[in-house]
Amino acid sequence: MSRADLVPLLAGAGLRGRLDPNRPLAELTWFRVGGPAQLLFSPADEADLVTLMRALPADVPVTVLGLASNTLVRDGGIPGVVVRLSARGFGHARVLDTRLTVGAALPDVKAARAAADAGLAGLAFYRGIPGAIGGALRMNAGAYGTETKDRLVAARAVDRRGAVHVLTNADFGFAYRHSAAPADLVFTEATFEGAPGDRGAIVAEMEAITERREETQPVRSRTGGSTFKNPPGEKAWQLVDRAGCRGLVIGGAQVSTLHANFMLNLGEASADDLERLGETVRGRVRAATGVALEWEIKRVGVPRGEAVPAFMEAA
Repeated sequence: MSRADLVPLLAGAGLRGRLDPNRPLAELTWFRVGGPAQLLFSPADEADLVTLMRALPADVPVTVLGLASNTLVRDGGIPGVVVRLSARGFGHARVLDTRLTVGAALPDVKAARAAADAGLAGLAFYRGIPGAIGGALRMNAGAYGTETKDRLVAARAVDRRGAVHVLTNADFGFAYRHSAAPADLVFTEATFEGAPGDRGAIVAEMEAITERREETQPVRSRTGGSTFKNPPGEKAWQLVDRAGCRGLVIGGAQVSTLHANFMLNLGEASADDLERLGETVRGRVRAATGVALEWEIKRVGVPRGEAVPAFMEAA
């Protein structure tokens, strides 16, 4: 579907990054589903992102899309500007003493590797988390007993008006799979605190995490990671199992038979198939157990068949 071209709104702004109108997004997501971005922008660096925010009309929404490992882009696409940080501008990693500073586009696994190469312990858990650092900051990503909040020192971000902020750990208001950082912030960089460690032992820890994930999760499938958050005192996958939903299929989407808290695109699924599957599971779990599961996967964009904002429509 073709939407109104937003590029003319930014004429003369002096942007150096790539502007890609009506860009299909399915190929950029782990699920391989979803509609287009009205405008996809990959800023050259933080200053270029600031320029975009200052030039963009206030009524045009901005959505951040990282590696889209835990994101479901709906079939109607994403209105406004989708910002996707480039590896070149935001994929750096540097170590100073016991601190690791990385760009927000750096994949979590590469952050773990950079720490290991420098002999920094405490960040190996990122080997088990799909996605990039920006997403880890937003959702307080964690695995194997450690969360982002346990290691983060501070982060840089740009707000919707183009102002640059530096947030300390306390500013995030971290909770389980949640941060209270303002929704309009686009994270650009983060600094973590590690501890001196033996490189060989850290690498061995990372390899053990890799083996465990491959044994227990469908990591080689078209999936989006954990579908639902663990309710207090419960495991989401156990609740899904108790509701009889392991292996459940709707359209081209299936609840994994290997790990019941993962949904799979069997090959021809739509975003609508996946969302309906997730909502069906939520309904059955509530009926069977009384527990209301909360989505961990971030769902963005316009559902199939839903009306879109007027500014999206092509003239």
